[in-house]
Amino acid sequence: MLRRVNQESSQIQAAAQAPPPAPNPKASRMGAKAMLVSAATMLSRVLGLIREQIFAALLGASAYADAFVVAFRIPNLLRDLFAEGALSAAFVPTFTDYMKNQGRQQAVRLANVVIGALLVIVGGLTALGIYFAPELVAFMAPGFEQVPGKQELAALCTRIMFPFLPLVSLAAVTMGQLNAQEKFGPPAFASAMFNVMAIAGGLFLFFAGYREEEAVIGWSIFTLLGGAAQLGVQLPALYRSGFNLRPALDWAEPGLRRIGRLMGPATVGLAATQVNIFVNTIFASQQPGAPSWLNYAFRLMQLPIGVFGVAIATIATTHLAKRAAERDLAGMQQTLGQGLKLVAFLTLPSMVGLLVLREPIVRLLFQHGRFTAVDTHSTALAVAMYATGLYAYAAVKVVAPAFYALDRSRIAVYASITAVAVNVTLNVLLFPILGFMGLALGTAAGATANFLVLGLAFRRVTGGFQAGALALHLLRIALATLPCGLAAWAANQGIESSLGVESIFARVIGVGAGVALGALAFLGACKLLRIAEMDELLGFLRRRLRR
Repeated sequence: MLRRVNQESSQIQAAAQAPPPAPNPKASRMGAKAMLVSAATMLSRVLGLIREQIFAALLGASAYADAFVVAFRIPNLLRDLFAEGALSAAFVPTFTDYMKNQGRQQAVRLANVVIGALLVIVGGLTALGIYFAPELVAFMAPGFEQVPGKQELAALCTRIMFPFLPLVSLAAVTMGQLNAQEKFGPPAFASAMFNVMAIAGGLFLFFAGYREEEAVIGWSIFTLLGGAAQLGVQLPALYRSGFNLRPALDWAEPGLRRIGRLMGPATVGLAATQVNIFVNTIFASQQPGAPSWLNYAFRLMQLPIGVFGVAIATIATTHLAKRAAERDLAGMQQTLGQGLKLVAFLTLPSMVGLLVLREPIVRLLFQHGRFTAVDTHSTALAVAMYATGLYAYAAVKVVAPAFYALDRSRIAVYASITAVAVNVTLNVLLFPILGFMGLALGTAAGATANFLVLGLAFRRVTGGFQAGALALHLLRIALATLPCGLAAWAANQGIESSLGVESIFARVIGVGAGVALGALAFLGACKLLRIAEMDELLGFLRRRLRR
């Protein structure tokens, strides 16, 4: 595989041998922009956790919860692969190139041609998905047939939620247009609106006292409305920036063809996590409660990934696309290196925190209503397995877009195939021994394999990557997380031994003390180790306080 990468990268390496340009001063603001987007994304992720808390109280880890998880996973899988995954990866660099080299008018036309094509293609997929929902559920969750009515309920929920796909596809195009103009706030807030709609609907269902079989149908309807809100909240910012939504059809548009050419391999290139979830679902459906436990655990994992990884990736993608359009490979290497260091600084302490506080956090967030102590223990075990791949999950979101910007998307395909192969192999080997825990561990190992292949390939394609400096940086961050984990564990254990774990107050104090002391210990260790991101963070906070 790497031999093929070498063969196709000779032209890029020749460009990389040119004298590197002077450092771009805008690159130094990448961390500050990432923090601003992180703040907006944090709101969405916190609301997402509240949404999951309400879902847990309504349905727990019952057969109804399992049915919804699988039903939503079908259109959501297509969303991640097709809309927010492959489409974003292909659309952003193409749209950015049009803005830079052909002007705003042509860029607007390209966006509207893409929207027209989406309405035709995704509309067709949605119709097929609604018609073949029973067959899709039977294929994705074969174990559901062991429980009478479970497959039928999942198929009904799938049909309700399938129109979610065209809504979020349009939202992805809108998001790409805004991000290309470095307007990161409204797109980051869009996911928050989805969660607000789901929370409002969930609270209504909870306080109205609906039975489980009624609540799961209502939750599906409010999920669909959330997709509409995710699109609608971005439209005012889009119109203010001078763009408009006027769908057009022109299959001969060169930009559309370029996007289509990139999206084919990009769908596979960004698919590792989602395909692995799909494979996990097939196995997990054979163990009652496992789809829900894995879903709750992965949602919890999405907090640090979404707040830190997605925020950094959003900004890095825009910078990488611009550097690629300028043929500035040295600038791409600098941007990617800085992005991966920021990911390490923000996600490694999160990983340690999830490992040592996994059960207290799950108990605090989810153990209410129909979510039992057994569900807490099982979900916490899944969290521990997933957490081992947290850095890799977030890092892939930063590295993968570089290959689409370089028009070398097939390399990401190789990485994804490797990740899926690792995950499926471990599923087969570990599920009979560890059950659902083996599925979570296999997913984490697959993400790690994905990142390693992408990192090695980027170094060979561009002729440089500063892998040694990144490895040293990871080691220093890892050393700083040791006192972080110890302080978090000791603080939580002290509170729990004094106050117990039954009351909400005790749970909040226990988790809060663990997180606070763990964070202070980590920041102190970073200061002692002179980790550069620590000074950048303090400088950013000082600037914000002066304002």
